[in-house]
Amino acid sequence: MPEDLLRELTPQVIGTLARRCGDFTAAEDAVQEALLAAVQAWPRSGVPANPAGWLVRVAQRRLIDQIRSEAARRTREELLAADPTTPGSGVHDTTPRTGAGDDTLTLLTLCCHPCLPPASAIALTLRAVGGLTTAQIAAAFLVPESTMGQRISRAKHRLRAAGARFELPAPEERRRRGRTVLSVVYLMFNEAYVSHGDGLDRADLAVEAIRIARLLVDSAPEDPEAAGLLALLLLTHARRPARTDHAGRLVPLDEQDRRLWDADLIQEGHDLLLQALSAGAVGPYQVQAAVAALHDEATSAQATDWPQIAALYTLLERMAPSPMVTLNRAVAVGMVSGPQAGLVLLEDLDTLADHHRLHAVRAHLLHRAGRPVEARAAYELAARLSTNTAERDYLTTRAAQLRSGQTDRH
Repeated sequence: MPEDLLRELTPQVIGTLARRCGDFTAAEDAVQEALLAAVQAWPRSGVPANPAGWLVRVAQRRLIDQIRSEAARRTREELLAADPTTPGSGVHDTTPRTGAGDDTLTLLTLCCHPCLPPASAIALTLRAVGGLTTAQIAAAFLVPESTMGQRISRAKHRLRAAGARFELPAPEERRRRGRTVLSVVYLMFNEAYVSHGDGLDRADLAVEAIRIARLLVDSAPEDPEAAGLLALLLLTHARRPARTDHAGRLVPLDEQDRRLWDADLIQEGHDLLLQALSAGAVGPYQVQAAVAALHDEATSAQATDWPQIAALYTLLERMAPSPMVTLNRAVAVGMVSGPQAGLVLLEDLDTLADHHRLHAVRAHLLHRAGRPVEARAAYELAARLSTNTAERDYLTTRAAQLRSGQTDRH
């Protein structure tokens, strides 16, 4: 089944119908039904010669059926059935816009409307731009399909209540919302690497975030932060093959087999980063990409340029302060100035008290400081707070090794 083709066509088909009927919610629902019809029909009959036109025709029929079933929408039905010369009807035109008129950016901007919370924006983006079904999105977020369906439905109701229209906002609003778009894609990628349940990560979600990030770079080649974000995602995802061993156990960065890292992704990410930095307007995603590049360029854990990484995190903390940035800086400072210096930075991170990573970092620094009893307790607490089986097993193993004196400080 050509899922990549369906994902590529989804925003174009939604855009065609949304312009035609003026209702994003109705258009998106109709296109979802058309996508399901394609999944069922195309494996048997083959991909049609004009797949976009096929999807538009099927979605349009679904849309007309929806309109006919609602008496209050009789007027729209008449518009859709009107003469094709009627402005906005275009009923016989089944060719989605392409090139400069492509609707992907419009959809991304709409899905990242300020009225939507991040979780809803991500879900709606995956459906409208990514072409994923509600079931696929629910599986990615490890929630029941009904729960995800309700989340998406509420998001579309919020858009309608806010009067959101299927059109690019004014340039100033577009620039403001552009930062939100980047943030949503970044959160989507992070969600793929947040450990929940039995699996350590969800590659499909990460790949989809990268695909959408590529679309953003293509649509705004002058935006260095868009390029910086894509570089960050590529440089991070390049290490994925080495994150687990043959048994699915977590392998920390300093123990990974770097020969397994994807050299092509690293090179692409590095080139994108240099291009973004040359623009002269350095933003948080470029700084994070620079950190990822330093890790990827190191031939071994011992060769990592920790002083430069610590300096970059210090810069990032000024540009976009957050507890997680401080936590990462603590690790880098601990590598440069000793574990005690890193532990000092952890003292003001009470907001992460219930997050397993704070205690895992503290355990690592305590162990390096020669305080194995405290380190073991911190590892045990981190394991209890972890929501992922593989990660919890790793943390529990570290605690057990400290108890038996099997680990070396590093």
